[in-house]
Amino acid sequence: MPLFLSRLFALGFLGLASTATAATLDGLAVDVTNASEPVLCAEKDNVAINFASPEVKHFQIEAVHPAYLGSLRQDRWEPDWTACEDISEETSAKPHPTMSTLYEDGEIRIMGLSFTEFWRPSDVTVTIGDKVTPKIHLLQLLKKRGDKAVEVLVIYPGDGYWRIKPLPPEHLDWTSYGSSFLVGPVEFDQRPVVNLKDVAFDPKTMTFMLTLAKGGKASVAVKALNEERMTLDVAFDQGVSGLPFAGLRSMYVTEFNADVARIAVREEKARSWREEPIMNFQGGKATDAWMGRLVPSRHNTSAPDMMFNRFRAQPDASR
Repeated sequence: MPLFLSRLFALGFLGLASTATAATLDGLAVDVTNASEPVLCAEKDNVAINFASPEVKHFQIEAVHPAYLGSLRQDRWEPDWTACEDISEETSAKPHPTMSTLYEDGEIRIMGLSFTEFWRPSDVTVTIGDKVTPKIHLLQLLKKRGDKAVEVLVIYPGDGYWRIKPLPPEHLDWTSYGSSFLVGPVEFDQRPVVNLKDVAFDPKTMTFMLTLAKGGKASVAVKALNEERMTLDVAFDQGVSGLPFAGLRSMYVTEFNADVARIAVREEKARSWREEPIMNFQGGKATDAWMGRLVPSRHNTSAPDMMFNRFRAQPDASR
């Protein structure tokens, strides 16, 4: 292996090790399954990692800057349509959405975007504070910092997809989104989705409340947001049986062209993490899962790694 690659891998493992020290140790072990499929097109979400357990009512999702971000000087986020046979820049182009400010204070701004068409019918309502707005296809949460408002979270109410990222570090003005995730009963409608009835957001508590189409509610609270990580606390009012309660979607073509390339899981009572390329992962029961990259990719280079952990039947005392 060339020297510079060996150094990058070493830095990556050190970064993973620092993240992995947050292992929950006593958390519930959940079924982690891999439904990923190989592709050549970088604009298709072919990575699918699912989390299932009827016992889980609380867990945590984190987006953490990749270990190499401190040395990154040039980001890449442009779409790569190479080897995309059935989609292209032209077929994926959409008219500019209608944008409206749904809420704003001294700390945050909530934007609502409406498209002329969405890939599936949706009648999900969006409630911000006491204001109800229909036909919102994309919600953006922006955190104000100095004279800028930095986007850190998006949710598509029509299919239940989320993306999050930490605040950018001082040497970068902006960082990319990468992997998406789903919260709630994960069903399949052309692709994995979570069907919602209503998405509400309380600016005072920084909490999203989801009304699930299959019954029950879920809350998603912003627990931490800084230049290192963004942490969400997720709580269900009832467990999810027969379907995954959460899922991660991402893309992988090669190690150098991926939004997520590797996975590490801490299996129940294990004294170490199991690490491997994400496309080789055969599943397992784990209390913690990290999915990310150890070397820079040419696709969404600055996008964060993702952590799913703190699986609980009840909230722990630290919440």
